[in-house]
Amino acid sequence: MTPLLDEWVEKAEADYQAALVLNRQRKRPLPDSVCYHAQQCIEKYLKAYLVFQNAAPPRTHDLPRLLLDGASYDATLTAKATLVQSLNPYGVVFRYPGMSATVTEAKDAVKTLRRLRPFLRRKLGL
Repeated sequence: MTPLLDEWVEKAEADYQAALVLNRQRKRPLPDSVCYHAQQCIEKYLKAYLVFQNAAPPRTHDLPRLLLDGASYDATLTAKATLVQSLNPYGVVFRYPGMSATVTEAKDAVKTLRRLRPFLRRKLGL
């Protein structure tokens, strides 16, 4: 792996760990943060995949776009479009006043994360 690819993976893994730790918190749940870190983990893995393909990842939080960009190198990525779409709003929507995630949404985001992360890691040879 290249230093840039390593860094994307490290940052993705940090978001993965943050989502898991925050999701275990019962006394003062933080579902917005759980959902955000789940989205961020997958965003960074998708960007890592583009770097893996020697492509410059676009500066966007749009997971479906990143997945589509990655699918130009490997069409099997499109099989995960529904899962990716379910995490997409969490990168921006819940970061500002007006909307909040529920504990159930946070649990679902972690379930989705646990399905997408191994798939993307395999694509990176990890």
